[in-house]
Amino acid sequence: MPNIKSAIKRVEVTRKRTVRNTRIKSALKTTIRRFEEAMRDADRDEAGLRLKRAIVAIDKAVTKGVLHKNAAARKKSRLARRFNKSAG
Repeated sequence: MPNIKSAIKRVEVTRKRTVRNTRIKSALKTTIRRFEEAMRDADRDEAGLRLKRAIVAIDKAVTKGVLHKNAAARKKSRLARRFNKSAG
C-alpha cells in the first residue's frame, strides 16, 4: 500500500476506473452476445435490431475511452459483415 498521499489517490482512482471500465465492457459483450444469439436463431429482424444496439454500445465504449476507435471500427465491421452474409 502506498504511503504518499498522491499515490494513495492514484490507487483509488485506478480502482474506480477499473470498475467502471469492467461494467462498460461487460454490457458491450452482452449486447454483442445477444446479436449473435439472434443470428443463431435465424431471426433477421431481431438480429438487425440487435446489431443497431451493439453498434450504439460500441460507439459509447469509444466515447468513454474503454475501446480504441480502430478496435471499435473492426468490431462493427465484423458484426455488419456477419449480418449481411446471412442475407445472401
